Amino acid sequence: MIPFKLTKDQIQKLGLSTMGFVILLYVYFSFFLGPLNRSRNGMKDKISDLQDKLNSSKGEMAKTVHLEQQAKAATTRFAALKTLNPEGAPIAWFPPRIKVFFANQQIDKAVAKLDGNTAFKQAELSEWMKYNWTIDLPQADFDLLGKALANLENSEPLLSISKIKIQTLTDPQSQQVALNVATIIQKQ
Repeated sequence: MIPFKLTKDQIQKLGLSTMGFVILLYVYFSFFLGPLNRSRNGMKDKISDLQDKLNSSKGEMAKTVHLEQQAKAATTRFAALKTLNPEGAPIAWFPPRIKVFFANQQIDKAVAKLDGNTAFKQAELSEWMKYNWTIDLPQADFDLLGKALANLENSEPLLSISKIKIQTLTDPQSQQVALNVATIIQKQ
């Protein structure tokens, strides 16, 4: 091997080159790579935050679509319920409607009497009134009565039976029945 002999000038150049290289590495890592890494980490955090917001927004959108479907269904049901109320005062159309209903169920002589009405306290229901009625059935067959009551509550969605009073007559198949019912009727 040939021994390397460096001159003093070459050693100074080599030392300065090494120091320049170390300074270059320091400047590169401190001023170029460091801010770049901080910027990249900041962008990752922003992307993660935006992804979370996007996922949250997708959930809110799904809830909104579900609420819109519920509102549409409720509006349709509400419109259908409004059509169940004929024009005029309930005292004029409800008793005949009940008489015809029970006659169709083979129970004769049904009489409906108004006991009173009350307004709803909720602002959303200010257009509606609750009417309490007594329906007298002087003679009803037990089997026909059960079927008629089930059909009454199923065919009149705004009617609920609150009390049933049954008295037996001399004929065990026939009973005298008094029903207390409540209806919800739109104000005219």
